[in-house]
Amino acid sequence: MTNRRTTRLSLITYLGICTVFAQGNSDGHASDKAVHETVPHNQAGGGASSTAISYHGGPVLANGVNAYYIWYGNWSGNTSRTILPVLAQYIGGSPYFNINTTYYNGSGVHVLNLVRLAGQTNDDYSQGTALSDGAVQTVVKAAISSGALGPADPAGVYFVLTSADVNETSGFCTQYCGWHTHGTIAGTDIKYAFIGNPARCPNACSAQSTSPNGNLGADAMASIIAHELEEATTDPDLNAWYDKRGYENADKCAWTFGATYITANGAHANMNLGGLDFLIQQNWVNASGGYCSLRY
Repeated sequence: MTNRRTTRLSLITYLGICTVFAQGNSDGHASDKAVHETVPHNQAGGGASSTAISYHGGPVLANGVNAYYIWYGNWSGNTSRTILPVLAQYIGGSPYFNINTTYYNGSGVHVLNLVRLAGQTNDDYSQGTALSDGAVQTVVKAAISSGALGPADPAGVYFVLTSADVNETSGFCTQYCGWHTHGTIAGTDIKYAFIGNPARCPNACSAQSTSPNGNLGADAMASIIAHELEEATTDPDLNAWYDKRGYENADKCAWTFGATYITANGAHANMNLGGLDFLIQQNWVNASGGYCSLRY
């Protein structure tokens, strides 16, 4: 489920999760009604394990995060390209991303509540429609070496976003929905993530069939991006913040959403960023004993 080389967001069905949405205040505390078969429900904290998350000495992205999007495959006419950039542009500075300020490095410097969308580029199936883990790294390497995203950025997280016709052969849709890791590219320690398109397998990787922005794939990807972003921020080299089972901050709150509201089209959402509604998984606040929430 989680290992220290690549950490993966497991499937909804794979984890045996039954999610019931609760309307109310979006603070993600006692109003949360998510049930997780393998992790005990924590009424005060939003459904995650009470197992402590601890620091293991590695770096964090303390001084702000630069998000890069690599649009892999065919995105012609797809509204994802207007929805997902809004997430990256507005998640920084939000009460939600502020949760990550409860994490710090070995010098006691806390993560800043700062994210910016630093670049975007396209990749027209350079590795085909069936990607291995290694091919994902090749896609990132090509985007950096071509100069399409500027020089290699040690403060960046590079997201490979795939269209619905693209599979990741190590287990997308059958074992996980996304993952993050790191590797040396252009002489730099680069953090990168695979974000699969849940339109390929909505029952496994989307929490609802009607989505806030009318694009099931993009709306579900937004939640996966947020999950991988916060983990890549607080555990970029897989040796910083995680619990004794290897769960990182977002893993501890995976597929729990706190209190939600109903959008005009009948979808559930729990936050508005840049004028768009999103349904985003909660994150682990590493303070006051630890709990899942949508804000800090």
